[in-house]
Amino acid sequence: MQILLVEDDRRISSFVIKGLEELGHQVILAESAEAAREWTNVESLDIVVLDIMLPGIDGIQFTKMLRYRKNHIPILIISALGEIDDKVEALDSGADDYLVKPFSFKELVSRIKALVRRENYKMTANEGSIAIRDLKVDLDRYEVYKGVQPVDLSPKEFKLFKFLIENRNKTLSRTAILQAVWGIDFDNNTNVVDVYVSYLRGKIDDGADISLIKTVKGVGYMLKTD
Repeated sequence: MQILLVEDDRRISSFVIKGLEELGHQVILAESAEAAREWTNVESLDIVVLDIMLPGIDGIQFTKMLRYRKNHIPILIISALGEIDDKVEALDSGADDYLVKPFSFKELVSRIKALVRRENYKMTANEGSIAIRDLKVDLDRYEVYKGVQPVDLSPKEFKLFKFLIENRNKTLSRTAILQAVWGIDFDNNTNVVDVYVSYLRGKIDDGADISLIKTVKGVGYMLKTD
């Protein structure tokens, strides 16, 4: 990931940058909101990690400015201000999450991953259509085409396929699939997931040597595209 860190406390920024770079992420440091502005429209940027108490424009003002400009990049606030009113103000200004200093580095990384993952899901849902192998899936019209031929999926089959697409290349447990597609919060030994995966495979694979939907033994399924 490419992360913009807006933080004027060099002790904190050094600690955060060192940890993130060791995990393979690229970090751009800006010590003021003014310095950060030029980076916020970089297409490869994944998230902004932003302190509130900055010289000049503060973090709340900076967040409002980004949202006013229709920039929807995920923003994680990190601040020593830990009162409920501080958190509410930040979130109401357009921030996506709030982490109080001092914080665990593991929690920081977890929050960053969660926000970027959520944004990626939203982007997938807003793409309108997506191509996988010889399939074209129109997520807005609930249509699937194999080449130029339509693939007739039931509403539940499409919902299952859409959930697999949104979580592609990620192992999904049967319980997670049940909850997302059928609204069932537990696996009560039903085989409905396996049955519908079988239906789906029969329609989207259509004689392919390798199934698009992989079985992960003892866990569940994965839509593998990479």
